[in-house]
Amino acid sequence: MYVVKSPLSDENLKTVSEALQGALVDLVDLSLVAKQIHWNVVGQRFRSVHLQLDEVVTLARTHTDTVAERAAALGVSPDGRAATVAVGSGIGVTPEGWVDDTAAVSAMVDALGAVIARMRERVDATGEPDPVSQDLLIAVTGDLEKQHWMFQAENG
Repeated sequence: MYVVKSPLSDENLKTVSEALQGALVDLVDLSLVAKQIHWNVVGQRFRSVHLQLDEVVTLARTHTDTVAERAAALGVSPDGRAATVAVGSGIGVTPEGWVDDTAAVSAMVDALGAVIARMRERVDATGEPDPVSQDLLIAVTGDLEKQHWMFQAENG
């Protein structure tokens, strides 16, 4: 079997691969959480919240692919399987059933906040061992923070 060789030292690769794998897991789960809430949101702001949730899904899925491909480029096999995501995500429990628009927005503020906090730790961890991966994680974090701001503004 062909194995991709990383340009990073083993020590640096371990740090970077953990950061990328953690980011992958959080982004996969964020896309699932946003889609789950998207399907179940109700209320006066249904349409705007419904559409905003799809923006998060698209953003998370796009960044998921970028993060996974960066890991693969470094010789690390990305793991986005459901079981891996279930045990590794930093996002709390998603509301079950119909979700009032205000509660939906609050749930997304919490989910995005949790992912952003972990992403910022990964940004710090990857700065020295791999600025290329750090740059990727900075871009992801910036996009997530924009969505976090927009959801916070929804509930005032």
